Amino acid sequence: MNPTAQSQQTRTLCNLAPVVPVIVIKDAAKAQDLARSLVNGGLPVLEVTLRSDAALDAIKAMSSVEGGQVGAGTVLTPDDAKRAKDAGAKFAVSPGLTDQLIAACEDLALPLLPGAVTASEVMRAADAGFDMLKFFPAEAAGGAPALKSLAGPLPKISFCPTGGVSPDNARSYLSLPNVVCVGGSWIVTDADVSAGNWSAIEDRARIAATLGQN
Repeated sequence: MNPTAQSQQTRTLCNLAPVVPVIVIKDAAKAQDLARSLVNGGLPVLEVTLRSDAALDAIKAMSSVEGGQVGAGTVLTPDDAKRAKDAGAKFAVSPGLTDQLIAACEDLALPLLPGAVTASEVMRAADAGFDMLKFFPAEAAGGAPALKSLAGPLPKISFCPTGGVSPDNARSYLSLPNVVCVGGSWIVTDADVSAGNWSAIEDRARIAATLGQN
């Protein structure tokens, strides 16, 4: 799967909901219930970051939840990509882009959402065939005004901003013509996961699912 085809698939996923929950999960035993609460709340695309020992087991468990589209975040190396694919991840998200990661995801037929912030990084990603990108860290890199500025010279590139995105500023991103969705960690809290408070998570997901509406 070449980068152009990968971008087509990640764009399709990004169009499914205005918010992609960014999840750091520490207990894979809770993964299915968590995924079910998010999907029921209207957020089917889930990014499980490879920042915990439980991440790969969680991806495997979540992948069995009907209606869910589970991917791996913080994919940095070809080995990360392979382990994510083997665990059942349907896509990979990276904070950046390297030649090695491009080649690995192409070989694995694993759709990649790579990160880019500067105009040069975006142009390099576009040259490689990617037109659906992650914008990270969004707030630290200039937030919605920075993304709005990129839309002028680079109108064919779309983004999923992540990093500092919250219920307070999500709409400012989603109103931009070059933003398809946002990634956010506010929907899944450690406290609610630990307590099994799935209804609270589902409620936040349901509210987040309406953020893209005018």
